[in-house]
Amino acid sequence: MRKKNPYANAEKQKRFREKQKALGKKMVRGYVTPQALTCYEEILDKTSWSDSEVLSNALRITYAAYKKGQIRMLNQYLEDNDL
Repeated sequence: MRKKNPYANAEKQKRFREKQKALGKKMVRGYVTPQALTCYEEILDKTSWSDSEVLSNALRITYAAYKKGQIRMLNQYLEDNDL
């Protein structure tokens, strides 16, 4: 009978993280408000994006608003629409 490696899953996760890092990707996560979670679930339903794609696109949209000086307008829209 083969002995199971108790660290097999950790090693697999480490290899995955190293591969993603080699591809130039960085893990970014955090806690979200209930409103944000509702928006997130709606985005998943309508777009079929993965969790990573949702986060990446949200960051890109926010950055585009920032570069165009539209952050205040974006925040106001989110507040006015309870998003």
